[in-house]
Amino acid sequence: MGADNPITPAGLSALKARYDHLLGTERPAIVEIVSWAAGNGDRSENGDYLYGRKRMREIDRELAHLARRMKAARVVVPADQPDKDRAFFGATVTLADEDDVHRTVTLVGDDEQDAGAGRIGWSSPMARALRGASVGDLRTVRLPGGEKAWEVVGIAYD
Repeated sequence: MGADNPITPAGLSALKARYDHLLGTERPAIVEIVSWAAGNGDRSENGDYLYGRKRMREIDRELAHLARRMKAARVVVPADQPDKDRAFFGATVTLADEDDVHRTVTLVGDDEQDAGAGRIGWSSPMARALRGASVGDLRTVRLPGGEKAWEVVGIAYD
């Protein structure tokens, strides 16, 4: 997808909420601490000042990253997918391995992935393998531990 950043509406809301929190809450608090610490004299041995400046740089870096990601974002509503019989962005896919162990994953934007919650990023190896799959398809995923075959047993769009 190149520079395009597909994301669900909920994922974009989470990015905006994080940006607003950093800009409206965390950064002003750090600026206040740094200003107070700067007024205490020698800055070279002032832990509050040094830590505050470091934290402010981290916040500014994250704000810039979030701004770039939101600018490149392309909101995709999973329910609007025209072909609901195949796995595309936003699909919740139920898989079964050769031992008939089932696993359910949802294909989401890279900024909203959370493997523990079953949300895998659009550019992850498993998502790339599942793109365009239909129920009954067998897909092989290259994982760090080797290749693993999964059968698609269900596809749903919320």
